[in-house]
Amino acid sequence: MFKSEIFIRKRGGVRVFVISAAILFITLIASSQVADISWSVDGNSYYRVVKNELLQYTLPDNKPVVVLSKQQLTSSGSATPLQFSYYSFSGDQQKVLLFTNTKRVWRLNSKGDYWMLDRKSGSLSQLGKTLPPASLMFAKFSPDGNSVAYVSGNNIYVEDLGTSQIKALTSDGSVTLINGTFDWVYEEEFACRDGFRWSPDSKKIAFWQIDASSIRKYYLINNTDSVYSRVIPIEYPKVGENPSSCRVGVVNIADNKTTWMNIPGDPAQNYLVRVEFIPFTDNLLIQQLNRKQNSSKLYISEAATGKSKVIEEETDQAWVDIYQPGNPYTISFTNSFIWLNETKSILWDSEKDGWRHLYQVSLDGKPEKLITKGNYDFTDVTFVDHKKGYVYFMASPDNATQNYLYRTKLDGTGTADLVSQASLKGTHSYSFSPNGKYAVHSFSNSFTRPAREFIMVANQKPLNEKESIIARLDSLKVKPAVEFFKIKTADSVEMDGWMVKPVNFDPAKKYPVVFYVYTEPARATVVDTYGITRNSLYLGDMAKDGYIYISLDNRGTPAPRGAAWRKSIYRKIGQINIHDQAMAAKEILKWDFVDPERIAVWGWSGGGSATLNLMFQYPEIYKTGIAIAAVANLLTYDNIYQERYMGLPLENMEDFIKGSPVTYAKNLKGNLLYIHGTGDDNVHYQNAEMLLNELIKYNKQFQFMAYPNRTHGISEGEGTFVHLATLYTSYLRKNCPPGGR
Repeated sequence: MFKSEIFIRKRGGVRVFVISAAILFITLIASSQVADISWSVDGNSYYRVVKNELLQYTLPDNKPVVVLSKQQLTSSGSATPLQFSYYSFSGDQQKVLLFTNTKRVWRLNSKGDYWMLDRKSGSLSQLGKTLPPASLMFAKFSPDGNSVAYVSGNNIYVEDLGTSQIKALTSDGSVTLINGTFDWVYEEEFACRDGFRWSPDSKKIAFWQIDASSIRKYYLINNTDSVYSRVIPIEYPKVGENPSSCRVGVVNIADNKTTWMNIPGDPAQNYLVRVEFIPFTDNLLIQQLNRKQNSSKLYISEAATGKSKVIEEETDQAWVDIYQPGNPYTISFTNSFIWLNETKSILWDSEKDGWRHLYQVSLDGKPEKLITKGNYDFTDVTFVDHKKGYVYFMASPDNATQNYLYRTKLDGTGTADLVSQASLKGTHSYSFSPNGKYAVHSFSNSFTRPAREFIMVANQKPLNEKESIIARLDSLKVKPAVEFFKIKTADSVEMDGWMVKPVNFDPAKKYPVVFYVYTEPARATVVDTYGITRNSLYLGDMAKDGYIYISLDNRGTPAPRGAAWRKSIYRKIGQINIHDQAMAAKEILKWDFVDPERIAVWGWSGGGSATLNLMFQYPEIYKTGIAIAAVANLLTYDNIYQERYMGLPLENMEDFIKGSPVTYAKNLKGNLLYIHGTGDDNVHYQNAEMLLNELIKYNKQFQFMAYPNRTHGISEGEGTFVHLATLYTSYLRKNCPPGGR
């Protein structure tokens, strides 16, 4: 979960990204990417950044050619080439946008400077020269390649590449009136960042406008950078507070006239989560969610008039899940549509029959078609083969901890056929080239280190047999240390789990157990991938020191086990997930080699909340707990996440009270270490102080560590990680001593 990797931590909806400075954000030329490559438009080659030069590798030979050299990247009057972290090509591939000098905005470095390299003339020029340095966001070529649009200061600009003239398309942008990008909560909970779209004819731009002026501010306090404290305000809508008002406009570049789309409903009681121009038309396709997020509507809107009509509706007793294709953790990601039948329909997802399935939804009123049929969930769309009429998707019907590639017909007449090698049991992933001819296939499991290969999609054969995963399998394998198991509770709930036993395990002895928990709808912890059991906070080797390390996935986690499994947690966060974990722990305590007096639990964010609830609600089981950046009071978190999974406090306040750890703090009996960053913009530091007050009220002794100005990832500041890991390790060893007895 730390500095050398990308990790997603979430307390329910609370995603936090801890990102190494060495990781490059790669351009979204294709719909799916592998971390360090991007496909060419024709799909017969791919690009990769090597030593700050862009190389193109042609397949199947895989031979590189320098596309952007250091010499080309060195501007006039400079002795050093541009250091770029993101790039994108114009439609004709003759111009390249380069993103440099990047700055962090909440989670990711989505603000910086953009340069444009003309490959024909060799000229290298900076865009937005008259705007503040490092202020440009989401620069994109127009479809005709003659202009670039970008956001700066919450306004949208377009720059003519022939004349370098910069034109402001909006001028009312401010801290709270946001054009072309999003406020904190839209980014956090809907993964929306890039908030504008070029029209197919390059004459208009559609954009989101977020009005956060009515949103109350939460104040972070910086006490360390000056002798006087500094207040940092954030527009942050707590659960129960009205959302930001949102609307979509289409601005005509020639005359700056904006037409607002007429989407029915109060803009402050609904969300607009997807907006795209329908290819080859002047119409938009827009998805609206109501405030509770249990009703979804698709609208077609006329860009010229704003007139809108509904073409698809769906409701759910809990919530309508939003499938996010591809990787939502890139700087310019916004939920998008997958077009079919020459854009006459879309590939759509729904859980209406109890499973997450793919449907073909017509834009002109024809009956929808169910594409993936059966009692299983798809987990991701990998590729749509329009010519041959197939969709490739990820699923695992027989084992919720794994992931495989399947294929079925787009017209809904076929069955799902397994494409991944049946002999490779574990977690697969694929990045298809745009023409569907090649793919990068990646694989790992708990005892096989991650590996990848280039394959031919038609026969799944590797391009280089010597470098194939199968050929290297023996060298990739490590001694199995993880045991996957299923456990059934007294409530007849069967849960997946993994366990790492101590080295030189002796079944005649009793060992301490450390439970790692997350438990909420954001992610599952029991996944058959390499390194899944790694605990970066423990300084040492838990197995060698004599700990049993266990994690379990309860009801409500997003495992591919059907909608009933996932949505059973609705209005029951802090209840059903905690009950399942405790009931499973009771079964584990029956094992002869488990020491019931040495049971520890820990988690971060949503896992921190679960840790507190487990310690307080089941003190007879859990003797030691380490909770980091937890939501102690469910009423402190943001409205989009919390209302999606818990409803509205005015309607069911008792569920928020029952799910909040502070409600049960008086029950603490064991050893508790609580940790929080005072600069946490995600799960606010007020949670720590609310919890502390309750523990103090009842004279409950505990250990507490606040990290000044650190955010949710507690990664900022010199020495922070070492200090945190040392604290974690020493507390665990002291209060839950390792070793068999």
